[in-house]
Amino acid sequence: MAFRFFPLSWVNRLISQVSGNLPRQLLTSEHADVYPSESAYSFPSTLPSRHYPWRLRLIKLGLLSLSGLALSCSDHREPDPDDQNQLRVQAAVDSVRRVLEDSLGGPVPSMNVLIQTPSQTYFASAVAPGWQPITPDTYFRFASNSKNFTATAIMKMYQDGWLDYKAKINDLIPGTNLPYVPTTPDWNIPYKSQITIEQLLQHSAGVYDTDNDTIPGLRGETYTNYVQTRDSTHQFTTEGLIKPLIDHQLSYFPPSTGYHYSNTGYAILSRIIERIYSARSGSAKTYADYLHDYITGPASRVPIPVSFPYRANDQLLPQPNVASLIRQSSKWGVGFGPVNMSAHVGEGNGYGTMAALNKYIRSLMRGENVLDKQTVQLLQTDRSVKNPKYGLGTEWFDNLGYGHNGAIAGYLSVMTYDPNTDVSVVAMLPLWDFSRGIDSFDTCFFHMYYAAYAAKGALGYPIIR
Repeated sequence: MAFRFFPLSWVNRLISQVSGNLPRQLLTSEHADVYPSESAYSFPSTLPSRHYPWRLRLIKLGLLSLSGLALSCSDHREPDPDDQNQLRVQAAVDSVRRVLEDSLGGPVPSMNVLIQTPSQTYFASAVAPGWQPITPDTYFRFASNSKNFTATAIMKMYQDGWLDYKAKINDLIPGTNLPYVPTTPDWNIPYKSQITIEQLLQHSAGVYDTDNDTIPGLRGETYTNYVQTRDSTHQFTTEGLIKPLIDHQLSYFPPSTGYHYSNTGYAILSRIIERIYSARSGSAKTYADYLHDYITGPASRVPIPVSFPYRANDQLLPQPNVASLIRQSSKWGVGFGPVNMSAHVGEGNGYGTMAALNKYIRSLMRGENVLDKQTVQLLQTDRSVKNPKYGLGTEWFDNLGYGHNGAIAGYLSVMTYDPNTDVSVVAMLPLWDFSRGIDSFDTCFFHMYYAAYAAKGALGYPIIR
């Protein structure tokens, strides 16, 4: 199959032309997670999905018939020699990739899983003929996994006494005369005086998402896509992202009365981090500055090679990286080139490696990173009434554990840590397939999860409730 690399704005227009029935926000936006009540694969009933207003249809491909996979073992078999366990994990991921390929009717460049148990780490990169496997140190865009980093940053500030995460966003930053968000008219979003930092973290604030949902007067497009398809070098700002909320008085519900995933809510959190860090340091600081200085950089407790670009001209991934693929049919597709991530600060702008995400989520959830165990418990258990699976930038996936997922610019990924088994898993698929519209995209999304479950099951860990 032939493919070429194109800029994001060109691919956006292509999607709208070829798949007119698909939401335009699908391509560049971050997506949320809802929980279907059934699974044709007999995997946990809370297998996550993307957030869209229509009913999702689960894929029924009979993954449990894959030979050689003990997907529901009650006793894990890890005492076997390491090479045998590695072969089992590789075979499991290979099988899921082939099933996905058969379903799509076109090649799946790679399916990738890193799994760490109490005693060993295993990595499998299953690739189609003619494609190169990636490594644990290959860079990719990890999208909404960034939200967990944002939540960690907020709770680190809380732990250090820099903020009160229960406070309203128009309250004063502790020790200053500065409110968490500006008092200027360009910040007068609906229900501003009622919204708390906690609600933004939980997606229970009702903040309208200008990245995922359409805006009146923009021809049925989201704000971010409307702007970026016309100017791929536009420097997005939080003020720009929230302006449609003010102009059209957009919100989902009064704060604390519902649950609705909102990238814009996390953009507001990124600005709060900037304002607090700037006030503390006495000079202008960015969201990326705080994460580098306190969460991920060389001076942090657990340094990892990740980055959170915020400038419109910071569009390239480091080497080595894996290109993502957007496929419109079984015969051709387009590969992503540079991407302007300035619209996704705090909610989906991160990039890194599978090894880095595993090191981060494992150490964080074990209380061995920048947050103590009591604060980690808040991440995990401080949930809104309307969504018992989503805490503070942290989701629970049955038999995978706590973590987050992400989908942006042709990449799908998830990072989790299960305290019940002390097993962490990172899975990544650099493919979005639209050959059958949204159904084939869903197939890709679910199979990324199935690969994670299959790898864990291959080591004998239970994955069926």
